[in-house]
Amino acid sequence: MHLLLKNGRLIDPSQQLDDLLDIRIAGNEIAEIGRNLKTDGAQELDVTGLILAPGFVDIHVHLREPGKEEAETVATGTRAAAAGGFTAVACMPNTSPPNDSAATTEFILQKTREAGGIPVYPIAAVTVGQQGTELTDFAQLKNAGVVAVSDDGKPVFDSLLMRRALENGKQYDMPVIDHCEDPYLFKGGAMNEGICATRLGIRGIPAEAEEIMVARNILLAKLTRGHVHLAHLSTAGSMDLVRRAKADGTSVTAEVTPHHFTLTEEAVEQYGTNAKMNPPLRSQKDVDAVLLALSDGTVDAIASDHAPHPASTKTVEFHRAAFGIIGLETAVSLGLDRLCNSSAIGLKRFVELYSLNPARILGIARCIRVGTEANLTLFHPSKQWTVDASRFFSKSRNTPFDGWSLRGCPVITISRGEIVWSSMNRQDAKAPRRQDRI
Repeated sequence: MHLLLKNGRLIDPSQQLDDLLDIRIAGNEIAEIGRNLKTDGAQELDVTGLILAPGFVDIHVHLREPGKEEAETVATGTRAAAAGGFTAVACMPNTSPPNDSAATTEFILQKTREAGGIPVYPIAAVTVGQQGTELTDFAQLKNAGVVAVSDDGKPVFDSLLMRRALENGKQYDMPVIDHCEDPYLFKGGAMNEGICATRLGIRGIPAEAEEIMVARNILLAKLTRGHVHLAHLSTAGSMDLVRRAKADGTSVTAEVTPHHFTLTEEAVEQYGTNAKMNPPLRSQKDVDAVLLALSDGTVDAIASDHAPHPASTKTVEFHRAAFGIIGLETAVSLGLDRLCNSSAIGLKRFVELYSLNPARILGIARCIRVGTEANLTLFHPSKQWTVDASRFFSKSRNTPFDGWSLRGCPVITISRGEIVWSSMNRQDAKAPRRQDRI
């Protein structure tokens, strides 16, 4: 492809770049950046009013394949990601069977090649079968293409095993991603512990169930000098622990999700099981603490924690329903609407949270320079649109955001020089149509 993007606002915080410039893409690379570039036979797109950013990366996605294809597949999940503005995703290992081997990793990579869209970076299990008793072969997994390890959905509860995992992760230059949860405090809970849970008669999950494991993981990272990445943190106490650990120089990074800075526990009364997730939606105090941590640099990345489920697992009693919601096609817009358009953070920080930082954590490149691979997310910072889950690319529909009106949306997704999704020709401002994929 020979493509010329004209009149866009380039924002790349890695170069302190914020300017109105043109970008020429030839093949899979950025060939030229400048003002008033000549067409020279390229397909020209006027992107006036759009932000051009290094391609967004979702560090925490559940693609469900192999084994749970009724909820999502690599093909449908990557299409959803592209429509959501993501140029790459990292997929969690809690498939069936879990991704704890080179063979399963290669299966996922082969499905990615067959889908032909954006790249998928597999995250493998820390322990064999995610059973928490025996470490996987980190060297074999690294050679197979794994970028990180996690028993996501389950904590690595054995502290000695977690120590060994961090030591191995340091040796093979892979972060250990942990789902911070004390299973004994969590057991039987279905939403945040508090007045709302009491009123609804639902067993609660205390904030301490998360914070105890956050503190333990920070101490082990300090001991081993390994890199621990703390997934989908949700409480004020967790934000404080990470903030202090970073001040001490501990190798810790952290992510939060759009639903944890957008919704509180009270959403359970309105959205039912589509507001059931793990960790649960917390109090307004916790949401405010997450917003502060996003603005002051405590949090490194925003991840969707895209967790698709078939309707049969959500249209049941609350305590029996599956945890999790889909998020690939709303994550960027929720960030623009609730963070940038409310002045909680600026666009530079927004790009860091969705692109540069998650890429850095995974060890992949994201920047806008001549000679680099062309991975770009183009978005409108304030365009109004309405979420319509029935038109999503994802196979699942479990979202509380259906019908929401949001300001800001992705417009074009370019992965390895190819436009993998665009809404430039849409006549409305609703969710992306399936025929928008180019």
